[in-house]
Amino acid sequence: QVQLVESGGGLVQAGGSLRLSCVASGRTFSSYAMGWFRQAPGKEREFVARISWSGSIYYAESVKGRFTISRENAKNTVYLQMNSLKPEDTAVYYCAARPNSGSNRPSEYNYWGQGTQVTVSS
Repeated sequence: QVQLVESGGGLVQAGGSLRLSCVASGRTFSSYAMGWFRQAPGKEREFVARISWSGSIYYAESVKGRFTISRENAKNTVYLQMNSLKPEDTAVYYCAARPNSGSNRPSEYNYWGQGTQVTVSS
């Protein structure tokens, strides 16, 4: 069992930055692929970024060049640095974990955090 707790969300003006953190419980964090997803009101949950246990990284086209995902296995933590934020980035952001290889599909993740709200004002 893995428990995930996100933090770092908030209200920011367009063009600003936020860093989200997700701390995982358990001793096998390093063997999990970690993903960040987001869900805006009335929309489906969508892929943002993911990082495999070996460090392979993938981004959604909409955030490429603005967001950076990273992980610190010694702290059981995955981060999402978000720069040049836009109003369309407003959503609840979730981190998720699955064993071994990563995926862009929310349905393929076993564990989810409770989410953290990110609001970008224009």
